[in-house]
Amino acid sequence: MKPTYLFCLFLLYSVSAFSQQTIKRYLSGTDKDHTVLWDFYCTEGRKSGQWTKIPVPSQWETHGFGNYNYGHDKVKYKEQGQYKTTFATEPGWKGKHIFIVFEGSMTDTRVMVNGKQAGDIHQGGFYRFKYDITDLLKLTGQNLLEVTVDKQSANKSVNKAENGDFWIFGGIFRPVYLEITPETYIDRLAVNAAADGTFTMDVYAANLKGGETIEGQVQKLNGQKVGKPFKTIAQSDREFQQLNTTFVNPLKWSAEYPNLYRAVISIKSKNGAVLHQVKQKFGFRTIEIRKNDGLYLNGARIVLKGVNRHSFWPESGRTLSRGVHMLDVQAIKGMNMNAVRMSHYPPDQEFLDICDSVGVYVLDELTGWQASYDNIVGRKLVKELVVRDVNHPSILFWDNGNEGGFNRGLDNDYRLYDPQNRTVLHPWEKFNNTNTKHYPDYNYVANTLLKDADGGVFFPTEFMHGLYDGGAGAGLDDFWNAMLRYKANAGGFIWVLGDEALIRTDKNNAYDADGNHAPDGIVGPHREKEASYYTIKEIWSPIYIDPQPINEKFDGKLAIENRYSFTNLQACTFKWKLVKFPGASVKTTASVITLTGKPTPLSLAPGATGILNLKLPAGWANNDALYLTAYDVNKKEVFTWSWPITAPAKIAKAKIPWVKMPIMGKENAEEVVITANRIKYYFNKSTGYLIKVVKPNTTVSLSGGPALAGVKTRLKNFNYKQEDGSHTIEADYDGDASLHVRWVFAWGKPVQLQYTYRQSGDVDFHGISFNYPESKVTGAKWLGRGPYKVWKNRLRGQQFGVWYKKYNNGITGEKWDYPEFKGYHQEVNWITIENNEAPFTVYSDDKNIFVQLYKQDRANATLDRVEPPMPAGDISFLQGISAVGTKFQDAKDLGPQSQKNKLTGEAISGTLLFEF
Repeated sequence: MKPTYLFCLFLLYSVSAFSQQTIKRYLSGTDKDHTVLWDFYCTEGRKSGQWTKIPVPSQWETHGFGNYNYGHDKVKYKEQGQYKTTFATEPGWKGKHIFIVFEGSMTDTRVMVNGKQAGDIHQGGFYRFKYDITDLLKLTGQNLLEVTVDKQSANKSVNKAENGDFWIFGGIFRPVYLEITPETYIDRLAVNAAADGTFTMDVYAANLKGGETIEGQVQKLNGQKVGKPFKTIAQSDREFQQLNTTFVNPLKWSAEYPNLYRAVISIKSKNGAVLHQVKQKFGFRTIEIRKNDGLYLNGARIVLKGVNRHSFWPESGRTLSRGVHMLDVQAIKGMNMNAVRMSHYPPDQEFLDICDSVGVYVLDELTGWQASYDNIVGRKLVKELVVRDVNHPSILFWDNGNEGGFNRGLDNDYRLYDPQNRTVLHPWEKFNNTNTKHYPDYNYVANTLLKDADGGVFFPTEFMHGLYDGGAGAGLDDFWNAMLRYKANAGGFIWVLGDEALIRTDKNNAYDADGNHAPDGIVGPHREKEASYYTIKEIWSPIYIDPQPINEKFDGKLAIENRYSFTNLQACTFKWKLVKFPGASVKTTASVITLTGKPTPLSLAPGATGILNLKLPAGWANNDALYLTAYDVNKKEVFTWSWPITAPAKIAKAKIPWVKMPIMGKENAEEVVITANRIKYYFNKSTGYLIKVVKPNTTVSLSGGPALAGVKTRLKNFNYKQEDGSHTIEADYDGDASLHVRWVFAWGKPVQLQYTYRQSGDVDFHGISFNYPESKVTGAKWLGRGPYKVWKNRLRGQQFGVWYKKYNNGITGEKWDYPEFKGYHQEVNWITIENNEAPFTVYSDDKNIFVQLYKQDRANATLDRVEPPMPAGDISFLQGISAVGTKFQDAKDLGPQSQKNKLTGEAISGTLLFEF
């Protein structure tokens, strides 16, 4: 056979195979990082009144056009964007159907091809729509595409539904492309693949003549065939053709095991020629709501550990990329979450593809932020939503709007396009045997819910509102423990994943979160991790280990619970390590690993409890800390638990080189000056407080303490004396509480401060405070939990170790500099305050001491409940700290850990050691 003939045969086969597939041709770019310039004209606002260029996809506000609007704005701008571009007709399109597809355009969109309107103006900004433009194209040459987009819809219900608690943008913000299909083609598919292996697919085919064969073949994603082909003979008078078959023991899809298959569906002519072929990924799984019992997937009870997610990026608004989608999914999975709610609109298709492939349960939502679409528009948009997303195994529910934005006349429309007949939710109300109440308080979860005989399967679709560091992780421990006691608990969705702070091109690229409306995420606008990220990661770990402290009597055995739904713990791995920490005077923060090992393998079924034997060697208690890390079936870290071993009182203090000079004291009417090791300590006799510390070459401006934090006291007695070669200063205070202070200066030892106080009542915080000028601080290093700040009701998630952070003035939700320098720090054994005078270190003999570093600046628009009281002092050593509330609830309504500290007047003592 001649080479030329072989080449022609190959070319003929290639063209034939090519013609059997749907061809996609992008007219725009594919995402925020890959755009195509179109001609553009904006009618109002910035850069309006002239033809120029704009990248597509994008929103015009982020490229300097028009005006910015947040959903709560009373005045909504109504600019219009006019787009033009051209594209060429290709010879291979002859005899084909050509569709133009818009993945998303805000809001009313009119499409013209070669001067003729492609179809009805599309209304609704978050949905895929398309037009058949076959008859509008020129046979050869260039085609003119003109698109007019109105930011505000001519339909009032669209504006009411879509002008919600999020940024309002204008423009073609998702890709635009052509779909080229054969004359007879498959328009769409709707699959129902159940956990028992039964498989049904509705095939919507166009231009069937009757008698064609619709054939399906299921494959693994690597192309390996699964089962035999299955087929049906097409009947042209039917709305869709249905394929049915059954598979034996298919691999099931779940968030823990996201097993996917691919169906290859072909239309064949009577002579066996393939007319059109499409491929569709899917998963075998069955969802059940069992009234008063719970949510079940594939026969196993599941609990949704979820978060609400807006589609957003600071520079590009709602125009995203695969990289952004991956960041969000990685953040979700990284927190040990397994679910996400699409609040309050459908996401990019690519985000759902990722959820399918890595395993995330999804609530997909029709827009309706406290107001709904009318019947005419709503029915079209329900169809567009379900038709696009129906085949994603990750989607468990459809949300018909949000918080009262329910057009109840649309509830039954979802099943028209979904052969799985997924349950329709009304997020925030009891509906369809579900209770998705928003922002329940702790009393409701712990008491009212348990008494509700017909409470429905409970999973709040919004709770733990994370505004300005309130909520999200704070209070979650109590809520979660209470929810787990409810038999029909199915989890919940925290509000919200990311801070929606937009970079304003009209305000010198400043971040704008519209006051306290948009900034309430667990991560920052560029996905900066906040403290709640790690709190959630521990509380929602599917491997639960009680965080009780250990001591030298610990036998190496830990109580453990398997909170997976499908995974036996024998599929997971564990590793432990023992470490020693550097001292305060050492520059490094790195610990030294002394021993490592693995626990005894443990088989523990989902839902079961057991004992994990670490098999610690003899002498393990001679180390400073124990770390245990769990890894999932994919070898990714689930969580790392850490326990201090060495008590603070036993931690080796850095030896101070003393000069051979005695300690001296000097007293006059106003002050006492103690000189020890060439350092002078000044005390005010009228207040009893330390005034300053003077070294030979500098002054350390530590002063104003120790004062009882948050309490008015007055000096009762002040006494300075020398005894047994040491010098002591004692001071007693009374008033709203009592405080006894004793400073001890002894040769060769750090300065010691002993204090005892008695206080009564419910207080936000308690302990002692000092002042030190914030302007002089450059950083802090400490041994304790870190590196993030904590609240009384958000202590989980931090690791024990030596930490360092530079000074910053980060403000959660407004200035994303993490970890934030200011705030409460937990379980501090010692802390070094670095500054531009001279660093000084304070040691504590109390393993439960908290250190407060200054007070976080208030955000521009805030609520007192998310910025609770803190000590007036700059640096405080506390036995009790304040809890934080949420946007909608005071701390007192969030459970036991969120209550104020109850003091009964019993003596509380502490000892601090100072090294200057």
